[in-house]
Amino acid sequence: MALSMAFGHSTPMNRIRSTIIRLACGQALLLTNGVMLIAVNGLVGLALAPQRWMATLPVTAYVVGAALSTVPASFFMKRHGRRAGFMLGSCLGIVGALVGAAAVALSSFWMLCAGTLVSGMYNAFGQYYRFAAADAAPVDLRARAISWVLAGGIVGGVVGPETAKFTRGLVEPFFLASYASLALFALVSLLVVRTLAIPPLSQAEAHAPGRPLAQIARQPAFIVAVLAAAIGYGVMNLLMAATPLAMDVCGHPFSDAALVLQWHVIAMFAPGFVTGHLIRRYGVLNVLLCGAALMLACVGVVLTGVSLMHFWWALVLLGVGWNFLFIGGTTLLTECCVPSERAKVQGSNDFVVFAMQMLSSLASGAVVTGPGWGMLNQLAIPLVAVTAFATAVLWLQRRREAAENPS
Repeated sequence: MALSMAFGHSTPMNRIRSTIIRLACGQALLLTNGVMLIAVNGLVGLALAPQRWMATLPVTAYVVGAALSTVPASFFMKRHGRRAGFMLGSCLGIVGALVGAAAVALSSFWMLCAGTLVSGMYNAFGQYYRFAAADAAPVDLRARAISWVLAGGIVGGVVGPETAKFTRGLVEPFFLASYASLALFALVSLLVVRTLAIPPLSQAEAHAPGRPLAQIARQPAFIVAVLAAAIGYGVMNLLMAATPLAMDVCGHPFSDAALVLQWHVIAMFAPGFVTGHLIRRYGVLNVLLCGAALMLACVGVVLTGVSLMHFWWALVLLGVGWNFLFIGGTTLLTECCVPSERAKVQGSNDFVVFAMQMLSSLASGAVVTGPGWGMLNQLAIPLVAVTAFATAVLWLQRRREAAENPS
């Protein structure tokens, strides 16, 4: 019903709605995979790692796999279409999960890193669900389409942690069943995406070179879009990846950490039901500024205590802040290119996003097991401040242009 109200009832809109639903299902399964890996990778990594500071290396490998694959994934889909790309990504998800299960069975830390690296490739392909939604929707509905697809991730926020808790000790050794179940989720995603029908680029669009990336990247809107998505994701990953370890150090049981992660992911994706509407009503830059403010509020909560509710509130604020920055950044990015330029623009954007995730996940384990949880959060302040400053500059520039050209 809500999708019908958002996208209308005509036959073309029915096709768009059907596509959005399938993409949202793919997003739900992708996030189930990702949230489960976040919930268990740090703990399994800590148990298998040769050194404590290496505990989050499997998380880093997940991000490295995504970073290495995002540009090739974008150009693969430009050449072969979105459906073929999403199917290949799901196959990589199945392989990565099975390698991870074998790593747990054999107590092999480096095999675990290899499995999560392949799972990261699945994540790289899956990140284009949001861009596929933008491709399928009319210009005036792109923000809503993007936010509705990302809202599908709320399922992952519920199913992922619950599955992690259920499968944690289902068979010996611990977490073996968790990794094995990820292969089943990836298999379901393969069955879902194989039914997608997204119109491919025309021959002219597929082969047109478009403007050089350097020229596109000089646009202020492109800079702000990439900053919002990359720093929003980097800061979110910095804190989320460390949360299970930080809560363990503070004496909280695994069930509490799973609960906090569950609500964090719900907070990441539930606002997607309204974020597109907020962008359309108040403007993308205002939503980006609100997202930055929420992330700073998260740090403020963290610095006041380490009780369960401190972790809960901090991760909820972090999730909503990420939602506004990521959806806002994605929407702004669609303004910066024409169809023939999408592959290079989207691929370069997501490469920067995953590079930030890689750095943040690597720093996460080293800092939380060293200087501690409080210092880790303080590292986020200047990063968010840079994003807020760049957004404010563009906001002022557009207001000035609007005042000079009132028509």
